[in-house]
Amino acid sequence: MDTVHTTAALLPDPAGLRAHLRALAVLDQAICRDPRFSRYAFSTTWGPGTEAALMDNGSGDDFSVLFTPAGVLVRGFDHESEMSPYATDDEQAWPGVIDEVPASLRPLLDDPAFVDEGLGAPRVTACLWWETGGSAWRTGSGIEFPSGRPDPDGSGHLFRLLTDRSPEAVQAHFEEDYGRPVPLDTVRHILAGHPLTPEAARGLNPAALSEEALLRRIAAAPEVGAYLARDGEFDLTRTDPIEPITLPAGLPVEPVAGCNAGGTHYLCGPAGSDRVRPVLYTDSEGQASLVAESLAEALTLAIVLPSWHDALAGIRPPALNTDYLEDNPDHPEVRDRLLAALRLPPAAELEVLARLLTTAARTVPDGYLPSVQGEEDAAFEPMLRLPPSRTAPPHAAFQTPRTALAKP
Repeated sequence: MDTVHTTAALLPDPAGLRAHLRALAVLDQAICRDPRFSRYAFSTTWGPGTEAALMDNGSGDDFSVLFTPAGVLVRGFDHESEMSPYATDDEQAWPGVIDEVPASLRPLLDDPAFVDEGLGAPRVTACLWWETGGSAWRTGSGIEFPSGRPDPDGSGHLFRLLTDRSPEAVQAHFEEDYGRPVPLDTVRHILAGHPLTPEAARGLNPAALSEEALLRRIAAAPEVGAYLARDGEFDLTRTDPIEPITLPAGLPVEPVAGCNAGGTHYLCGPAGSDRVRPVLYTDSEGQASLVAESLAEALTLAIVLPSWHDALAGIRPPALNTDYLEDNPDHPEVRDRLLAALRLPPAAELEVLARLLTTAARTVPDGYLPSVQGEEDAAFEPMLRLPPSRTAPPHAAFQTPRTALAKP
C-alpha cells in the first residue's frame, strides 16, 4: 500500500526537493506546446518569503509544496480518494491527515487556492511537512487508511516523480503525457541543475523557439516589442541597413532588426522552418560580431544583458550592466516577464555573457566577419576585445587592428 508514510521515506530533504520541483517545472513548460496548460509550475512570489511548487494534472488531482521560513508543507489531493473531503459526511479533512500539522505551517492550508468554495476544509487527502531545523519529513501518525485500495490517499500517483526522481522516470512521464519523444540527455541536464539553454529548449519542443514562432509572439506582446526597440536595441521595424554586406563564405544574410545607433542584426544562412540561423551584428562604425547562435539566443541576450556591447569591449561584471540597473532597478522583474512572454528559458547574466563571448570568438575563424558588398578593403573589424588581464587567453584575431571601414 502506497501512503504518505511511504512518500515520507522516499522524499529528499527540502533543498533537494525544491531543486527537483524547479527542474520539473522548467522541463514541463518547455515541452508543453502552450505553457498555460503545463502540469508543473514553480512560483518564487507566492507570498512574503514563500515559494510554491504546483502540480495540476487537469483531471481533478493536484498538489502544492510551499517553501517558507518556518518550513515546508506538502499538500496533495486525489479527487477519487475515499479520503477526499467531498467523500466524507461532514466535508472535513480525513481524520489524522492534517491534525498534527505544526501551528507555524497550518495557516498555509487555508490559502484560498486550496479551499474550494462551499467546502469547509482544505482540498487535501495527503499531507507532509518538514519544520525548519527538523531532520525528517513528518506525517499524521494516527491515520486509518481505507482498506482495499493500493493508493488510498493518492500519494502513489500524485508524488510519483518526487519519489522516483530518476531521469528515466521523468522522461517516461513526459513522453506519455505529451505523446512525443523527449531527449533523455536534456532531462538529465536539467535535473542536474544546469540551465535550460535555447538549444536545449528547442530539443524539447522544436516548434516553440522557431524564428516564426518568436516573431509572432513579439508581434502579439506590445511590452516585448517596446522593450526590444528601446532598451534591447533590437528594433524589428528597422531592417534597412546602412549598406549591404557579404560574408566570406558566401552565406546569405537577412536583416531582422536594427538599433537607434545605426547597427543591424542579420540572420545568417538560408531561411527554413527547420533551420537555426546564427545572428550577426554590425555597427555604424565598421565593427561586426556574431552575437548569438539563434534568434532565440539573440532575444535572450537583448533582454538579459542590455549592455552586451560593453561586454564585447572588455567590460565584465560587476561593472557590466551597473549603469543600466541603476536607471532601471526593476529590470530583473521585467526580464523574467519578457522571457516568459516569449517562452524563452530563464537565464542569468553570467551564463548569457559566457555564451556571447564564446559565440563572438568564432566570428573571424568561422568566416562571419563581413565586408561591404562590392568594395575592396572594406572588411569590418571584430567587435570582441579581451579585457586587460594576465589570465585572459590571447586571441590573435582580436589583437591585430584591422582597417576601419570608411563611412561616407
